[in-house]
Amino acid sequence: MYPSCLNDLIDSFKKFSGVGQKSAERMAFSVLSDFDVEEVNSFRDSLKAVKTDIRNCSVCNCITDSDICFVCSDKTRNSDILIVVESSKDVFLLEKMGNFNGYYHVLGGLISPFDDIGPSDINLNSLFDRVKNDGIKELIFVTKSGIEADTTVLYVKKILSDVDVVISRIANGIPVGADMDYIDSLTLESALRNRKEVLD
Repeated sequence: MYPSCLNDLIDSFKKFSGVGQKSAERMAFSVLSDFDVEEVNSFRDSLKAVKTDIRNCSVCNCITDSDICFVCSDKTRNSDILIVVESSKDVFLLEKMGNFNGYYHVLGGLISPFDDIGPSDINLNSLFDRVKNDGIKELIFVTKSGIEADTTVLYVKKILSDVDVVISRIANGIPVGADMDYIDSLTLESALRNRKEVLD
């Protein structure tokens, strides 16, 4: 029904998470009527830069546009505590809270035997190296609740059983299976403050 280039744009917008046909059409028509050529070129360049310039931090695995991310390059932070998260989005969410002054480690997933994701498929070896070599005193797991998170935490606890490090998880207020994206900062802050040590 639409001209082919407009159909292509609609199909492209539909690839975004949470964007269906109507939203994609609305976005495409917005580009057509509200954007001048310069704005479209800038949008195109931004999309391309995200795919070509973003990489993972060589220390914590968070996304960055340099070799070492903004957190790892800040030497004023508390090097005793490491928050372990599933994805880079979680780092930015925690940073927005503004009350954590340690470092992070991004796993890039969780152990999930049902999905054939084992320990070697996520960023665990570098976590173990950091704990053993950098004098980390506490690992705080800030992940959604569920079997995958439990499996991951227990695996880390087992591997680091001979290392003097406290392993804790965020506490109450986080619903089982909840995505970090949908948790408000006050709930997250309370859960972090009331974290509990993982016991055998």
